Amino acid sequence: MNTLDIMHAGPMLTVQDLGRSGLLNLGVSGAGPMDRPAMMLANRLAGNEDGAATLEFAHVGGQFTVQQPVRFAVTGGVVDISVDGKPRHGWESHHLLPGQVLKIGALRQSVWGYLAISGGIETPPVLNARSTHLRSGLGGLEGRRLAVGDTLPVGATTPRSLMALRKPIHRPIGPIRVIPGPQMDHFDVATWATFLQEPFKVTASRDRMAQVLDGPVITAARGHDIVSDGTVAGSIQVPSSGRPIVLMAERQTTGGYPKIATVASVDLPRLAQTATGATIRFRSITQDEAEEMLIAQSRDFAATLADLEVKLETPAILEDV
Repeated sequence: MNTLDIMHAGPMLTVQDLGRSGLLNLGVSGAGPMDRPAMMLANRLAGNEDGAATLEFAHVGGQFTVQQPVRFAVTGGVVDISVDGKPRHGWESHHLLPGQVLKIGALRQSVWGYLAISGGIETPPVLNARSTHLRSGLGGLEGRRLAVGDTLPVGATTPRSLMALRKPIHRPIGPIRVIPGPQMDHFDVATWATFLQEPFKVTASRDRMAQVLDGPVITAARGHDIVSDGTVAGSIQVPSSGRPIVLMAERQTTGGYPKIATVASVDLPRLAQTATGATIRFRSITQDEAEEMLIAQSRDFAATLADLEVKLETPAILEDV
Protein backbone atom coordinates (compact mmCIF):
# COMPACT_ATOMS: atom_id res chain seq x y z
CA MET A 1 0.00 0.00 0.00
CA ASN A 2 1.21 3.50 -0.80
CA THR A 3 1.60 6.11 1.92
CA LEU A 4 2.35 9.81 2.19
CA ASP A 5 4.87 10.42 4.96
CA ILE A 6 5.13 13.80 6.68
CA MET A 7 8.69 14.95 7.34
CA HIS A 8 7.71 18.52 8.25
CA ALA A 9 4.23 19.91 8.87
CA GLY A 10 3.16 23.51 8.43
CA PRO A 11 0.50 25.02 10.72
CA MET A 12 -3.09 23.86 10.33
CA LEU A 13 -2.14 20.91 8.10
CA THR A 14 -5.24 18.70 7.90
CA VAL A 15 -6.95 16.17 5.67
CA GLN A 16 -9.90 17.74 3.82
CA ASP A 17 -12.36 16.55 1.19
CA LEU A 18 -15.58 18.30 0.12
CA GLY A 19 -16.97 17.94 3.64
CA ARG A 20 -20.08 16.55 5.29
CA SER A 21 -23.67 17.31 4.40
CA GLY A 22 -27.05 16.69 5.98
CA LEU A 23 -25.83 16.75 9.59
CA LEU A 24 -26.53 20.32 10.67
CA ASN A 25 -29.56 19.14 12.66
CA LEU A 26 -27.15 17.01 14.71
CA GLY A 27 -24.83 19.95 15.39
CA VAL A 28 -22.15 18.87 12.89
CA SER A 29 -21.07 21.52 10.40
CA GLY A 30 -19.64 20.48 7.06
CA ALA A 31 -15.91 21.24 7.56
CA GLY A 32 -14.27 20.72 4.15
CA PRO A 33 -11.97 23.19 2.39
CA MET A 34 -11.71 26.89 3.15
CA ASP A 35 -11.22 27.44 -0.59
CA ARG A 36 -13.34 24.85 -2.38
CA PRO A 37 -12.40 25.83 -5.97
CA ALA A 38 -8.66 25.64 -5.19
CA MET A 39 -9.07 22.17 -3.67
CA MET A 40 -11.12 20.91 -6.61
CA LEU A 41 -8.52 22.22 -9.06
CA ALA A 42 -5.74 20.45 -7.19
CA ASN A 43 -7.66 17.18 -7.45
CA ARG A 44 -8.37 17.58 -11.16
CA LEU A 45 -4.74 18.42 -11.89
CA ALA A 46 -3.62 15.31 -10.01
CA GLY A 47 -6.13 13.16 -11.91
CA ASN A 48 -8.53 12.63 -8.98
CA GLU A 49 -12.27 12.88 -8.60
CA ASP A 50 -13.44 16.20 -7.16
CA GLY A 51 -14.29 14.65 -3.80
CA ALA A 52 -10.93 12.96 -3.19
CA ALA A 53 -9.31 13.89 0.12
CA THR A 54 -6.37 16.33 -0.03
CA LEU A 55 -4.15 18.09 2.45
CA GLU A 56 -5.05 21.66 3.38
CA PHE A 57 -2.47 23.92 5.01
CA ALA A 58 -2.34 27.49 6.28
CA HIS A 59 0.60 29.71 5.26
CA VAL A 60 3.27 26.95 5.00
CA GLY A 61 2.97 23.46 3.54
CA GLY A 62 5.75 21.20 4.78
CA GLN A 63 7.88 18.33 3.49
CA PHE A 64 6.59 14.98 2.25
CA THR A 65 7.71 11.65 0.79
CA VAL A 66 5.84 8.70 -0.73
CA GLN A 67 6.38 4.94 -0.88
CA GLN A 68 5.21 4.54 -4.50
CA PRO A 69 5.21 6.91 -7.53
CA VAL A 70 2.40 9.48 -7.56
CA ARG A 71 1.34 12.67 -9.28
CA PHE A 72 0.82 15.75 -7.14
CA ALA A 73 -0.49 19.29 -7.52
CA VAL A 74 -0.36 22.31 -5.23
CA THR A 75 -2.91 25.13 -5.45
CA GLY A 76 -4.28 27.96 -3.33
CA GLY A 77 -1.80 30.73 -4.06
CA VAL A 78 1.75 31.57 -5.11
CA VAL A 79 4.17 29.30 -3.27
CA ASP A 80 7.69 27.88 -3.66
CA ILE A 81 7.58 24.16 -4.46
CA SER A 82 10.52 21.81 -4.99
CA VAL A 83 11.26 18.11 -5.45
CA ASP A 84 14.73 17.25 -4.16
CA GLY A 85 15.56 20.94 -4.43
CA LYS A 86 14.43 21.28 -8.05
CA PRO A 87 11.71 23.93 -8.49
CA ARG A 88 8.19 22.95 -9.50
CA HIS A 89 5.28 25.19 -10.48
CA GLY A 90 2.01 25.47 -8.63
CA TRP A 91 -1.34 24.99 -10.34
CA GLU A 92 -0.06 22.05 -12.40
CA SER A 93 0.78 18.41 -11.72
CA HIS A 94 4.18 16.76 -11.32
CA HIS A 95 5.65 13.35 -10.55
CA LEU A 96 6.91 12.42 -7.09
CA LEU A 97 8.94 9.21 -6.78
CA PRO A 98 9.88 7.12 -3.73
CA GLY A 99 12.85 8.65 -1.93
CA GLN A 100 12.25 12.13 -3.34
CA VAL A 101 11.34 14.96 -0.96
CA LEU A 102 8.50 17.31 -1.87
CA LYS A 103 8.88 20.67 -0.13
CA ILE A 104 6.09 23.26 -0.08
CA GLY A 105 7.12 26.64 1.31
CA ALA A 106 5.20 29.74 2.38
CA LEU A 107 2.17 31.03 0.53
CA ARG A 108 2.32 34.60 -0.69
CA GLN A 109 -0.75 36.85 -0.80
CA SER A 110 -3.04 34.03 0.29
CA VAL A 111 -3.69 31.95 3.39
CA TRP A 112 -4.88 28.44 2.48
CA GLY A 113 -3.10 25.96 0.21
CA TYR A 114 -3.89 22.45 -1.05
CA LEU A 115 -1.78 19.40 -1.84
CA ALA A 116 -3.53 16.73 -3.92
CA ILE A 117 -1.92 13.31 -4.37
CA SER A 118 -3.07 10.98 -7.15
CA GLY A 119 -5.33 8.34 -5.64
CA GLY A 120 -6.36 10.68 -2.83
CA ILE A 121 -5.73 10.46 0.90
CA GLU A 122 -7.61 7.40 2.17
CA THR A 123 -8.00 7.89 5.89
CA PRO A 124 -11.17 6.18 7.22
CA PRO A 125 -14.38 8.11 6.44
CA VAL A 126 -16.24 9.45 9.49
CA LEU A 127 -19.90 10.42 8.99
CA ASN A 128 -19.49 9.92 5.24
CA ALA A 129 -16.45 12.19 4.81
CA ARG A 130 -12.71 12.21 5.43
CA SER A 131 -12.59 15.93 6.27
CA THR A 132 -10.98 16.86 9.57
CA HIS A 133 -13.27 18.81 11.91
CA LEU A 134 -10.79 20.04 14.49
CA ARG A 135 -13.34 21.48 16.91
CA SER A 136 -15.07 18.14 17.36
CA GLY A 137 -12.13 15.82 16.63
CA LEU A 138 -13.79 14.14 13.66
CA GLY A 139 -12.27 12.70 10.50
CA GLY A 140 -8.83 13.01 8.98
CA LEU A 141 -6.15 11.40 11.15
CA GLU A 142 -7.57 11.06 14.65
CA GLY A 143 -9.48 14.29 14.12
CA ARG A 144 -6.37 16.43 14.61
CA ARG A 145 -3.75 18.51 12.86
CA LEU A 146 -1.07 16.52 11.12
CA ALA A 147 2.43 16.40 12.59
CA VAL A 148 5.95 15.24 11.79
CA GLY A 149 6.07 11.45 11.62
CA ASP A 150 2.46 10.96 10.55
CA THR A 151 1.81 8.48 7.75
CA LEU A 152 -1.31 8.70 5.59
CA PRO A 153 -2.69 5.96 3.33
CA VAL A 154 -2.92 6.90 -0.35
CA GLY A 155 -5.15 5.32 -3.01
CA ALA A 156 -3.90 3.68 -6.17
CA THR A 157 -2.50 5.93 -8.89
CA THR A 158 -3.94 5.27 -12.33
CA PRO A 159 -1.87 6.18 -15.42
CA ARG A 160 -2.73 9.68 -16.62
CA SER A 161 -0.95 12.61 -18.20
CA LEU A 162 0.35 15.52 -16.19
CA MET A 163 -1.99 18.50 -16.42
CA ALA A 164 -1.79 22.28 -16.13
CA LEU A 165 -4.10 25.27 -16.19
CA ARG A 166 -4.46 26.75 -19.65
CA LYS A 167 -4.83 30.25 -18.20
CA PRO A 168 -4.45 31.68 -14.68
CA ILE A 169 -7.38 31.73 -12.29
CA HIS A 170 -8.67 35.23 -11.60
CA ARG A 171 -10.63 36.01 -8.44
CA PRO A 172 -13.25 38.76 -8.33
CA ILE A 173 -11.97 42.06 -7.01
CA GLY A 174 -13.64 44.87 -5.13
CA PRO A 175 -15.87 44.77 -2.06
CA ILE A 176 -16.98 41.49 -0.51
CA ARG A 177 -20.60 41.04 -1.47
CA VAL A 178 -23.11 40.32 1.29
CA ILE A 179 -26.83 39.62 1.63
CA PRO A 180 -28.67 41.33 4.52
CA GLY A 181 -28.79 38.91 7.45
CA PRO A 182 -31.74 37.32 9.25
CA GLN A 183 -31.43 39.77 12.18
CA MET A 184 -31.15 42.93 10.10
CA ASP A 185 -33.92 44.42 12.23
CA HIS A 186 -31.51 44.46 15.20
CA PHE A 187 -29.43 47.16 13.47
CA ASP A 188 -30.58 50.68 12.65
CA VAL A 189 -30.20 52.40 9.29
CA ALA A 190 -27.11 54.38 10.36
CA THR A 191 -25.33 51.22 11.56
CA TRP A 192 -26.10 49.38 8.31
CA ALA A 193 -24.70 52.35 6.36
CA THR A 194 -21.54 52.31 8.49
CA PHE A 195 -21.15 48.56 7.90
CA LEU A 196 -21.24 49.10 4.14
CA GLN A 197 -19.28 52.34 3.89
CA GLU A 198 -16.39 51.89 6.34
CA PRO A 199 -13.38 49.57 5.87
CA PHE A 200 -12.65 46.56 8.07
CA LYS A 201 -9.32 44.86 8.75
CA VAL A 202 -8.87 41.07 8.76
CA THR A 203 -7.34 40.29 12.16
CA ALA A 204 -5.04 37.50 13.30
CA SER A 205 -7.99 36.06 15.26
CA ARG A 206 -8.89 33.55 12.60
CA ASP A 207 -8.98 29.81 12.04
CA ARG A 208 -11.14 27.25 10.25
CA MET A 209 -14.10 28.15 12.46
CA ALA A 210 -14.26 31.93 12.03
CA GLN A 211 -12.39 35.15 11.44
CA VAL A 212 -12.75 38.38 13.41
CA LEU A 213 -12.78 41.81 11.77
CA ASP A 214 -11.59 45.13 13.19
CA GLY A 215 -13.13 48.44 12.19
CA PRO A 216 -15.99 50.65 13.28
CA VAL A 217 -17.91 49.30 16.27
CA ILE A 218 -21.16 47.76 15.03
CA THR A 219 -23.89 48.17 17.63
CA ALA A 220 -27.15 46.24 17.59
CA ALA A 221 -29.84 48.70 18.65
CA ARG A 222 -32.07 45.82 19.77
CA GLY A 223 -29.31 44.08 21.69
CA HIS A 224 -26.57 41.55 20.99
CA ASP A 225 -28.29 38.48 22.38
CA ILE A 226 -30.90 36.45 20.50
CA VAL A 227 -32.49 33.06 20.89
CA SER A 228 -29.93 30.79 19.23
CA ASP A 229 -30.78 29.95 15.65
CA GLY A 230 -29.05 28.35 12.67
CA THR A 231 -25.92 29.63 10.98
CA VAL A 232 -24.50 29.11 7.51
CA ALA A 233 -21.00 29.49 6.11
CA GLY A 234 -20.48 33.22 5.71
CA SER A 235 -22.82 34.31 8.50
CA ILE A 236 -21.55 37.56 10.04
CA GLN A 237 -22.34 37.62 13.74
CA VAL A 238 -22.00 40.75 15.86
CA PRO A 239 -21.33 40.14 19.57
CA SER A 240 -21.39 42.84 22.24
CA SER A 241 -17.78 43.82 21.40
CA GLY A 242 -19.10 45.24 18.13
CA ARG A 243 -16.43 43.36 16.17
CA PRO A 244 -18.00 41.32 13.34
CA ILE A 245 -17.23 37.60 13.25
CA VAL A 246 -17.45 35.78 9.89
CA LEU A 247 -18.28 32.09 10.32
CA MET A 248 -16.30 29.68 8.13
CA ALA A 249 -15.96 25.95 7.38
CA GLU A 250 -15.98 24.65 10.97
CA ARG A 251 -18.56 27.10 12.30
CA GLN A 252 -20.94 26.20 15.08
CA THR A 253 -24.34 25.24 13.65
CA THR A 254 -26.30 27.64 15.87
CA GLY A 255 -25.44 30.97 17.44
CA GLY A 256 -26.87 33.48 19.88
CA TYR A 257 -25.56 36.70 18.34
CA PRO A 258 -27.51 38.73 15.76
CA LYS A 259 -26.33 38.23 12.19
CA ILE A 260 -26.11 41.48 10.30
CA ALA A 261 -25.27 39.89 6.93
CA THR A 262 -24.16 36.75 5.11
CA VAL A 263 -21.15 36.70 2.78
CA ALA A 264 -22.27 35.61 -0.69
CA SER A 265 -21.00 32.11 -1.53
CA VAL A 266 -19.31 33.51 -4.62
CA ASP A 267 -16.99 35.62 -2.41
CA LEU A 268 -16.47 33.41 0.64
CA PRO A 269 -13.30 31.68 -0.69
CA ARG A 270 -11.86 35.09 -1.59
CA LEU A 271 -12.48 36.34 1.95
CA ALA A 272 -10.91 33.17 3.38
CA GLN A 273 -7.80 33.81 1.29
CA THR A 274 -7.52 37.49 2.28
CA ALA A 275 -4.26 38.04 4.16
CA THR A 276 -4.22 39.01 7.82
CA GLY A 277 -3.98 42.77 8.13
CA ALA A 278 -5.61 43.42 4.77
CA THR A 279 -8.51 45.85 4.49
CA ILE A 280 -11.89 44.86 3.07
CA ARG A 281 -15.20 46.55 2.40
CA PHE A 282 -18.69 45.15 1.99
CA ARG A 283 -21.34 45.71 -0.66
CA SER A 284 -24.97 44.69 -0.27
CA ILE A 285 -26.67 42.58 -2.95
CA THR A 286 -29.95 40.69 -3.05
CA GLN A 287 -30.33 36.95 -2.64
CA ASP A 288 -31.36 36.68 -6.30
CA GLU A 289 -28.21 38.52 -7.39
CA ALA A 290 -26.07 36.27 -5.18
CA GLU A 291 -27.60 33.16 -6.73
CA GLU A 292 -27.10 34.46 -10.27
CA MET A 293 -23.45 35.29 -9.50
CA LEU A 294 -22.85 31.83 -8.06
CA ILE A 295 -24.43 30.15 -11.08
CA ALA A 296 -22.26 32.21 -13.42
CA GLN A 297 -19.13 31.50 -11.39
CA SER A 298 -19.92 27.77 -11.30
CA ARG A 299 -20.38 27.76 -15.08
CA ASP A 300 -17.03 29.52 -15.59
CA PHE A 301 -15.28 27.19 -13.15
CA ALA A 302 -16.69 24.11 -14.88
CA ALA A 303 -15.30 25.45 -18.15
CA THR A 304 -11.89 25.91 -16.50
CA LEU A 305 -11.90 22.33 -15.23
CA ALA A 306 -12.85 21.07 -18.68
CA ASP A 307 -10.09 23.11 -20.33
CA LEU A 308 -7.05 21.81 -18.47
CA GLU A 309 -4.17 21.13 -20.85
CA VAL A 310 -1.82 18.18 -21.03
CA LYS A 311 1.72 19.11 -20.09
CA LEU A 312 4.61 18.27 -22.38
CA GLU A 313 6.94 15.97 -20.48
CA THR A 314 9.76 13.57 -21.06
CA PRO A 315 8.43 10.06 -21.70
CA ALA A 316 10.02 8.43 -18.67
CA ILE A 317 8.65 8.98 -15.17
CA LEU A 318 12.27 8.71 -13.98
CA GLU A 319 13.21 12.05 -15.52
CA ASP A 320 14.79 13.30 -12.27
CA VAL A 321 16.57 10.08 -11.30
